[in-house]
Amino acid sequence: MGPKARERDWLALARETIDVEAQGLVHVRDRLDDGFVMALEMLADCKGRVVVTGIGKSGLVGRKIAATLSSTGTPSFFLHPVEGAHGDLGMLRPEDVALAISNSGETDELNAILPAMKAAGVRLIVMTGCRDSTIGRLADVVIDAGVEREACTLNLAPTASTTATLALGDALAVCLIEWKSFKAEDFRRCHPGGALGQRLRLSVADLMHVGDIPVARESLPFAQALVALSQGGLGALALTDGDGRLTGILTDGDVRRSLCGPRPDLEAQASVFMTRKPSCAGPDSTAAEVLDLMEEKAITVVPIVDGEGRLTGMIHLHDLLGKGLLKFSS
Repeated sequence: MGPKARERDWLALARETIDVEAQGLVHVRDRLDDGFVMALEMLADCKGRVVVTGIGKSGLVGRKIAATLSSTGTPSFFLHPVEGAHGDLGMLRPEDVALAISNSGETDELNAILPAMKAAGVRLIVMTGCRDSTIGRLADVVIDAGVEREACTLNLAPTASTTATLALGDALAVCLIEWKSFKAEDFRRCHPGGALGQRLRLSVADLMHVGDIPVARESLPFAQALVALSQGGLGALALTDGDGRLTGILTDGDVRRSLCGPRPDLEAQASVFMTRKPSCAGPDSTAAEVLDLMEEKAITVVPIVDGEGRLTGMIHLHDLLGKGLLKFSS
């Protein structure tokens, strides 16, 4: 431990920081009033989108609030006030509701766009530490986000104030979940990546085709290999030697390439046209690892082989992503 580290009790300072932020949360909680309920009603009745805006640390918190609202059933997006002043206000509609965040209430970038937002018919909720401010006076509803002091020892860096604002955003989102009767199945529909994440942690052995895999001997005539490829339904035919070891793979792409040259000999062995030493994976590989391999090699089918190179299964991109299970549009 260096001399600087010994100069003060850093754990004590860390605990003091957390204590100040906790006190700020209690302060904001105890001052919740009808403004919060009015804002909640406005958000619940919104027929358009909730437009969250702010700059600096308030903007970063605003992005999180917008993301939380969107993922819990209240369509929202973040509008950077500078971009808004340079044309992005054109995205707004009268049925939208704006949520502007500024601890001081005197943020110039917000002062420049909020009057135009209100002129467009957008109702305005302001989350601020100063009700009697320019932004506060423009608001239809004010949510008091004021804290007694920042956790920063200089009382300058946004710390306790941003924590309080973040908590207020979460409080709005949680109340809206109850207001709209947002269910677990609604949450899963908004989070397909959650289901996908769980799937990608599975072993390939849990997802691969085993009994119905399209496989043939490499010596099979090309014409018969085409039939097996077409019937296989995976867009690829695994080819093996006499011991069941994988020697290559015949894909739809291989067939197209064979047709681009001289007319192929349909009686030639399939091995003439196959891709040798194809990218493979083992049955203990995770689905995520195989997905990375597919992305790297720009392929959609991977043969699964054991330690001796014998074919044990095949897996398609759809098996990894859950064909028919993940929907990205309504």
